[in-house]
Amino acid sequence: MVCFDEKSKQLVGEVSKPIPAAPGRPACRDYEYVRNGTANLFMFVEPFKGWRHVNVTSRRTKIDFAHQMKELVDVHYPQVELITLVMDNLNTHKMSCLYEAFVPEEARRIIKKIEVVHTPKHGSWLNMAECELSALEKQCLGDRIGDEMTLRQRIAIWNADRNTRSKKIDWQFQTKDARIKRRRLYPKIKEE
Repeated sequence: MVCFDEKSKQLVGEVSKPIPAAPGRPACRDYEYVRNGTANLFMFVEPFKGWRHVNVTSRRTKIDFAHQMKELVDVHYPQVELITLVMDNLNTHKMSCLYEAFVPEEARRIIKKIEVVHTPKHGSWLNMAECELSALEKQCLGDRIGDEMTLRQRIAIWNADRNTRSKKIDWQFQTKDARIKRRRLYPKIKEE
């Protein structure tokens, strides 16, 4: 089982050089910034193994998604017969886009190796890749990153550290908790 999600990241550069902290003085940073566009982060997570992989791209199109699926099948799991892929219902997350990116035989070959499980419409938080993207944001992407190269370097360091430690996801949310917290999503049964 592999979870997949994506997130865009705004690239924000400094207008003036930040002043580092010194004894008795905090670091200073100008509130002005330069917007340098956006980058997209595609994340694969195998929660039971403690493995994750992040690809940084300049765009988020159906074709980019198709190439991520090919990488999943051919690079990360070439010997696996069937990959259960958990992902949300984003408009680009359609296996049919593989036919736009590849010749029909290649698209069919990739699709046959992937069984898709979509998270519920209002339950994308059930996707472990979304949880990992949140951890990535908090642990290494919180401050200004001005260019794609710096973004790639930071993510590579974070990714290598998490994989080296085989940081598994300890999912604690149980069905009984969901019935309480998300009760508006469950049908009301009227007893007579």
